Amino acid sequence: MGIRLVIADDHPLVLNGLVNIFQCEKDIELVASCTNGADALEAVRRHRPDVAVLDIRMPEKDGLAIMRTLLAEKLPTRFVFYTGEINEDQYLEAMRLGVRGIVLKEMDPQHLVQCVRKVHAGEQCTERRMARLSFEKLLRRETGATGIASPLTPRETGILKLVAKGFSNKQIGEKLFISEGTVKVHLHNIFEKLQVNSRISLVNFAQEKGLV
Repeated sequence: MGIRLVIADDHPLVLNGLVNIFQCEKDIELVASCTNGADALEAVRRHRPDVAVLDIRMPEKDGLAIMRTLLAEKLPTRFVFYTGEINEDQYLEAMRLGVRGIVLKEMDPQHLVQCVRKVHAGEQCTERRMARLSFEKLLRRETGATGIASPLTPRETGILKLVAKGFSNKQIGEKLFISEGTVKVHLHNIFEKLQVNSRISLVNFAQEKGLV
């Protein structure tokens, strides 16, 4: 059975070129091609392909938003980003979401074909230069976070990160299997240790110091 594939790119010339390339591959079945994020989202839902090749920047929904949505729906599709450029934050977010491949458009299109095959086989396929730069940035963040978070216990650090991501006290309690009252106690201690006086100040502090 061939690799069932959905591709999405908002540039018609790029999309048509990809369609022509993949249609020539006997082991790949192109089940849908889309020009925007909303159509790509519905195509993956409808066809449940093995692999989806998405541009990061697209109208209506970008590649990262599509991936977040479909991962929440627990679809089995594996994702590859095919993009003209990707910044470090986008790369790190893609890695956190579990993207299997990232291919830059400046590369030979056959590299994308091979990437689809590797991803389908369970391998990773990412651009090494961006991976190195992003790892260095992540390392700088973690180094800074260690220095700031050292007064906090591991539990308090975990709660701080969940607060910064927008979770309520109740949601935090459910995630950590502790009571809402216990979360409030931890937050009180965090406020004192970091010398902030409100939830908003805490989130701003965490973002400024690279904790999230």
